[in-house]
Amino acid sequence: MAENPILSAQSATGTERTFKTRPETLEVEMPEQKLFIGVPKEQILQENRVALVPSAVSTLVANGHRVVIESGAGLSSSFTDRDYSEAGAEIFSSKKEVFNAQFLVKVAPCTHEELELLNPQQVIFSPLQIPIIDKDYILALQRKKVIAIAMEYLMDRDGSFPIVRIMSEMAGLSAILTAAELLTHKGGGNGVLLGGISGVPPAKVVILGAGVVGEFATRTAVGLGAEVRIFDDNIYKLMRIQHRIGRQLFTSALNPVHLEKEIREADVVIGAIHSKTGRSPVIVTEDMVTCMKPGAVIIDVSIDQGGCIETSQITSHEKPTFEKHGVIHYCVPNIASNIPRTASLAISNILSPILVRAGECRSLESLFSRDQGLRHGVYIYKGLLTHKYLSQVFDLKYTNLELLITSGW
Repeated sequence: MAENPILSAQSATGTERTFKTRPETLEVEMPEQKLFIGVPKEQILQENRVALVPSAVSTLVANGHRVVIESGAGLSSSFTDRDYSEAGAEIFSSKKEVFNAQFLVKVAPCTHEELELLNPQQVIFSPLQIPIIDKDYILALQRKKVIAIAMEYLMDRDGSFPIVRIMSEMAGLSAILTAAELLTHKGGGNGVLLGGISGVPPAKVVILGAGVVGEFATRTAVGLGAEVRIFDDNIYKLMRIQHRIGRQLFTSALNPVHLEKEIREADVVIGAIHSKTGRSPVIVTEDMVTCMKPGAVIIDVSIDQGGCIETSQITSHEKPTFEKHGVIHYCVPNIASNIPRTASLAISNILSPILVRAGECRSLESLFSRDQGLRHGVYIYKGLLTHKYLSQVFDLKYTNLELLITSGW
């Protein structure tokens, strides 16, 4: 029987199509991204901290990254230019040279002069400090089309804020020690000793907020022998703080009646309310402050988010206090700057692993897609405002960051 030429041709074609050798394709890994990191010298708010310490610079340089430091950037934290040079950094006397870096790491917001030095697509790690910035500041960042990341909104996998936490630990400790000094006659107070002595009752300390600042302020106040009152609307936090301190404490929800009574009798009020999204809520009204003892002390640690006490106004380390209604107010937004070496080490410990991870990713977009906590800190993305609270405060257009990254913007 003769072979059907049509079937034979179809069979051969199908076999050839099925078994024909094809070139092998392999996944090609992209090389790690080598970063160009700049650390400028801070110029505002008597800022003494530095974003990266020499040991962190050494780690980054060992990973193949280039780090440039403005001369004198670490001097207030007791880190010399020689320390940085020996760690592998390049030292520049010109701020403009440092601002040519792809990644800028700062511990204070850019000044208006520094904003002019920014370049498109540049990545800036710095605090946002909402009370300090204005609409012009945001618009300037948008015009420069940079990627701006707020340190205080960087988030861990457990939902905590590592920069805020470590600064809060220091702020809580420092707040009580500062209050103890301000209560003295030399400090302008009534000459009251914070901790009691035999036959004399201790000072009364009211702490607003049972978060990290509240916890470390409580530890310090209790350790010094003060009488402590803690207020927070989160009952779990109140339970947690008692468990961590290891003793029964006076705790209360933020009931206005109870709060006003305790504020009136307080020698010290510590404002430690932190907002996850924007401005801290005002807990203590001006009327409450007018009822406080003359010579009492208010330490508003929440001032970097606007303050939780109505009479609070930003002060500086140069002039840290003012008096209103007979009450001494201490409202320095960067309390940790008074202990700059410890603070710089703490900040550097958090930022340097992030920079190392950024180098390991093929692109910054890839890093953002993987790291939700880092994404949470972004408030300007290539010129677009991605922070909802800022858009409401300054009446500016808001763009969802998730959509930008998904669309490959």
